[in-house]
Amino acid sequence: MQIYVDKIFLDNYVEEISTRFNYEIVFEKPYTKNYFIYDTNGLSFILGSNNTTKLINVNFMSGKLGWRLKRADHEGNLKKALGRTKNSLVIFDATAGLLSDSMIFLSLGHKVVAVEQSKIIFLLVDDAIKRAKNEIPFLKNINLINANSLDIYKSSQELFDIVYLDPMYPISKKNIKKSGDLDSLRSILEIENILNEENSLINSFMKEDYQKLILKRPLKAKKLHSNINYQVKGKSTRFDIYL
Repeated sequence: MQIYVDKIFLDNYVEEISTRFNYEIVFEKPYTKNYFIYDTNGLSFILGSNNTTKLINVNFMSGKLGWRLKRADHEGNLKKALGRTKNSLVIFDATAGLLSDSMIFLSLGHKVVAVEQSKIIFLLVDDAIKRAKNEIPFLKNINLINANSLDIYKSSQELFDIVYLDPMYPISKKNIKKSGDLDSLRSILEIENILNEENSLINSFMKEDYQKLILKRPLKAKKLHSNINYQVKGKSTRFDIYL
């Protein structure tokens, strides 16, 4: 994988990424379909397919993520799933992705350990945190890790109040027009040869010790396990809670 950067933007941050992940820094636009670009917008990923390209950049202060954060008080179903508490919870997000739900957890005053297996997605989100941390103070309460979430959970000495699982939804005919971000994430996982093993991951976490596990699913999706303690249902999404 290559990181395309103008020499005037080359800094220690880019060099650290290059060294850690063995990515090549280049100063001319690559001919490959997929590569990183680092400029005034931070780190972005160029995703190429079928003679089209898409620039993916994560920004917590604008766009869908920024809009959702501004209306965090309206996240009633997610708050119900967490449960009523005045205490700060420690939440293990086993499927971090773009941190769309973890950002809500943080905004509510909780602490989050978020694990993402994809190196590309991890780097885009980590860069977004780096750019937003001065504007969004609660980002100091997240620990973002690039690894297999089950391995991290098993080796952690920390006691988590909640394990949160948000596996990637299957694309249906009804939501195919709204699946832009999911489609891009799927393409990235294919590039990295990360197999789609959501059910296996869920089954594995079910066998672990936990105080409370929240599984986010499409409203009409089949139950993966029958021992659900209770559910919180929205218009298109439900949360299956296991205690």
